[in-house]
Amino acid sequence: MNGLFWAILGAAFAAGLAGSGSAIGVGIAGQAAAGVVAENPDQFSKVLILQLLPGTQGIYGLLVAFITLSKIGLLGGGALDISMGTGLMIFAACLPIAIAGLISAIYQGKTSVASIGLVAKNEEQFGKAMLFPAMVETYAILALLISILAITSIAV
Repeated sequence: MNGLFWAILGAAFAAGLAGSGSAIGVGIAGQAAAGVVAENPDQFSKVLILQLLPGTQGIYGLLVAFITLSKIGLLGGGALDISMGTGLMIFAACLPIAIAGLISAIYQGKTSVASIGLVAKNEEQFGKAMLFPAMVETYAILALLISILAITSIAV
């Protein structure tokens, strides 16, 4: 039963850390967005998109948590009896999105702040401004892929 604990802990880390990073990143960007909208309400839709970008890491972590919980049987009606080694492997497989999700969401929020500032000064640069936070997203996507590939490859 100890293996089950580690697998559930991995799912919790994936959802919890990536979700926390998203909350921080969206909050940071939201502060900048509110300032821009206070000065120019017409910018609302553009800065809202930039604010929402760091929220994807939380979704990625939640996806990995669902895949993990499904794999170990918790979403299917009954938890499987998995070995300690398997549980630790599942835990380790959840770590890429947990850690990269946390860190990349925070930095994506900071990058979104800079992009929001760019849009506030020149709204015609919105397309270019989107690219800066999107580059940070790349690393969250890579971590998501590694976590999914690792979890789905572990035999239970």
